[in-house]
Amino acid sequence: MMKPPPSAFTLLELVITLAIAATLAVFAVPSYQRHVVRSHRIDAASALYRAAQFVEGATSDSAPALPPGLDQAPQYGAPVYRLHVLPADQANGGYAIEAVPSETGPMHDDPCGIFTLDATGQRGNRSGANSVTPASGECWNTS
Repeated sequence: MMKPPPSAFTLLELVITLAIAATLAVFAVPSYQRHVVRSHRIDAASALYRAAQFVEGATSDSAPALPPGLDQAPQYGAPVYRLHVLPADQANGGYAIEAVPSETGPMHDDPCGIFTLDATGQRGNRSGANSVTPASGECWNTS
């Protein structure tokens, strides 16, 4: 009687498989991380627009406090950004809203820093204490 051939992986097949998996990981992980950062930035921008709609519809003359859900981005779940309404000054047209990255969140060291939106529609970013802010178009670009 003849023995059936062994049905295990050879060392060469295992090394080739590991090389392919490592190559995929080298390209996939950074791409995934860029996607996650971009989605957090989009969440911050959309939360600012939602909060601006709320503030525009508020009847009081002073800057209203944002209700739960509108005071964070994403709207549900663990906050990545906290939103605050700033009072009127000479430049902001009546109010300004800022989205500040949470201290313990994944965006705490993002170069875009704090997202701002004012009553005139002016979008901007302020840097944290440790970084240089890129151009506002890079941070707000959703394409």
